[in-house]
Amino acid sequence: MAERIDTQALLRLVAWLSPAFPVGAFSYSNGLEQAVHDGHVSDAESLRRWLEALICHGSGWNDAVLLGEAYRAFDDPLRLASVIDLAEAMATSRERHMETMLQGEAFLAAARHWPHPVFGRLGEGVAYPVAVGAVAGAHTTGLEPAIAAYLHASVSNAVSVAIRCGVTGQRDGVGLIAALEPTIATVARKASAASLNDLGSATITADISSLRHETLQSRLFRS
Repeated sequence: MAERIDTQALLRLVAWLSPAFPVGAFSYSNGLEQAVHDGHVSDAESLRRWLEALICHGSGWNDAVLLGEAYRAFDDPLRLASVIDLAEAMATSRERHMETMLQGEAFLAAARHWPHPVFGRLGEGVAYPVAVGAVAGAHTTGLEPAIAAYLHASVSNAVSVAIRCGVTGQRDGVGLIAALEPTIATVARKASAASLNDLGSATITADISSLRHETLQSRLFRS
């Protein structure tokens, strides 16, 4: 049976994962800008395949698993500290590290408008999915909805990046978000039942794109 979510929890997830939430997501492309430059992503269909691979087998999957562990560990300081360290260590490049850590810091700063003792346990220097997971767990939003909202926000931001890079237009971009909805739902369900033993990725081209991005000239994004 699907996990139920109440209206207050829904409103909080919508707020925290909204493009308007001040985490600076619009500044980052997670290597997508480099992938466009190298010709790996050139139209809506190649963008769909790229994002689907990340969600199912790459950084999107790992973020979802880390978010789930943080959600479950929000009231266990030792377990939470362990996933905080692991998430930072798993950043695959300097720019990926900058992206996840700065977004995590910005998320926690803004999320303090919803006070909870979990902020004292998180401290400073927390990767973005861990920050979202711990705060969502503290506010009992429901794990599967939290992962789904996080992945949807990631896809939406990537589509915005692609539009600004001239890969697709707004109408096709919205269509892509709709097309990826079943994938997001499936991965959210799987990740909500996963453990840290399920971490792992097989998106080597995406990792290389993230590594190479810092040398790209005339770039629009920080990662």
